[in-house]
Amino acid sequence: MPESEPKKNERKVFVLVPSYHHAGYVERCLRSIFAQTVSPAKLLVIDDGSSDDSPAIIERVLKECPFDSELIVRENRGLARTLNEALANSFGEYFAYISSDDLWLPEFLNRRTKALDGRENAVLAYGPAYVIDRDDRIFDITSNWGRYIDGNATEMLLEPVFPPSAGVVYRRSMLLDEKWNEAAALEDHDLYLRLSVRGDFAYDAEPLSAWRVHGKNTSRDAKRMLDEWLAAADRNAERLGIADEQLQKIRSRMRSNAVPMLARAGARRKAVTELIETAGGRRFRSILRDLAVVLLPAAGYSAWRYLRDSLRKRKYGKVSF
Repeated sequence: MPESEPKKNERKVFVLVPSYHHAGYVERCLRSIFAQTVSPAKLLVIDDGSSDDSPAIIERVLKECPFDSELIVRENRGLARTLNEALANSFGEYFAYISSDDLWLPEFLNRRTKALDGRENAVLAYGPAYVIDRDDRIFDITSNWGRYIDGNATEMLLEPVFPPSAGVVYRRSMLLDEKWNEAAALEDHDLYLRLSVRGDFAYDAEPLSAWRVHGKNTSRDAKRMLDEWLAAADRNAERLGIADEQLQKIRSRMRSNAVPMLARAGARRKAVTELIETAGGRRFRSILRDLAVVLLPAAGYSAWRYLRDSLRKRKYGKVSF
């Protein structure tokens, strides 16, 4: 092996799995980490007060972990506090975390750390994630939801288009300066905005992770997501160098971009309000497009989504490693 290539156990990536009520998925998640072509320096699993069988499953599976690992089981403190707790006890150049219901493909750590190795000004490396169901069947890719960019990510984040957390590896020194905001409803969004001021986002177009969508995903709360997008923009406007007039335009764009999401999540009244209040200055064609989404009966949208997802599952198959 060339000297420029670290040996498998020499990569200094500290990996966290925050576990919470994912007894049906956590073993699969852990085994996707075991299967990495570049092993982490350490795997820390923190069970955040699960009342299901998660702790027992994790303890059993970690006995087969081929590298250093640790399990902490404690009362519920929330995701942001769990992330900061792990960060405070971490070491090495890089830090990555994956939810206990998500998956990494075998080349994930290798590809993302290589992207950071080659760019000292990059604060994180990221890429799109497959979107999977309960049975690991792929029915979407997050890059279909917006345009990811390489480099200065502030404008992308204010659309808002955000990297999926399962697809990110952070430069640990930057995280130590910024940390997760424990008061934020969607902790990653706020952190991304702050990190975008510090350096580039290194983009790798290969989907090397899988984000699982099921009934317990908190990110499906569309109203909550919109509120946090707006709040994160407000909190970080000064740091981002955004004047009041520009901030109002950004807020209006976020609200208008949220209309389809709100309608598809069943928040039709909220979608109509946002559509009406942000109509000024928008192109007529985009207003008509969003209006069609709002007016589409719930049954019609459900049938269309079922057909679309079924076709994609046939096309993409299942995540395997």
